[in-house]
Amino acid sequence: MQKPSVLIVEDEDDIRSLVSYNLSKEGYNVAEAATGEDALKLAEQQPFDLALLDLMLPGVDGLTVCRRLKGNPRTADIPVIMLTAKGEESDIVAGLNLGADDYITKPFSPRVLLARSRAVLRRTPVEAGGGDGAGGNGPGGGDSQSKEPAIRIHGLVIHPGRHQVIRDGENVELTSTEFRVLKFLASRPGWVFTRQQILDGVHGTNYAITDRAIDVQIVGLRKKLGEAGSYIETVRGVGYRFRE
Repeated sequence: MQKPSVLIVEDEDDIRSLVSYNLSKEGYNVAEAATGEDALKLAEQQPFDLALLDLMLPGVDGLTVCRRLKGNPRTADIPVIMLTAKGEESDIVAGLNLGADDYITKPFSPRVLLARSRAVLRRTPVEAGGGDGAGGNGPGGGDSQSKEPAIRIHGLVIHPGRHQVIRDGENVELTSTEFRVLKFLASRPGWVFTRQQILDGVHGTNYAITDRAIDVQIVGLRKKLGEAGSYIETVRGVGYRFRE
């Protein structure tokens, strides 16, 4: 099966070469861009299964690149992992709010980079570029999520295998992280979860991200779900729940 195609957007030659080398060694198809402008052109010219995007770019910065990728129907489905030396909460939250799927703080090890990349690719409907998504299959015989039954609650139909949400017959466009937060809460209606429990359920334990990022995802979900968003309730002093 063809390996995913990854776009590396990094202005520092050494880091870009290191990332490219490690991904290529694993069999990934790699394209490189040193500027935001070049990255946007490449994303328009060919399909990518993942973008590794540095935030500190000359000219068009990483957050602007992310915004333009997610705002373009042709590139909106490309998962984005942010590469940042800052580690600042405001940058992380801003990127997630724009639709980024994950972030890695520099300096990072190649093993962490590869593990995070594989994790994000597993969460997308098709891992190995070029598929039409009909089977929802990834490497090794299929994505276990495709076997999960749809969740039907309060006028919503949540399809885990398709990463699709239908509200009153209409498709709801969610980011990958928003989808996982909604699925986590809706699969346990009535249960109250702390922000940390939601983070652990969505990203796994020992994931370096702030509680505020979950608040951002909840705000985005409520807005996109319309009236159904009111079923995501804030439990003061604790966290959130999806109303039964």
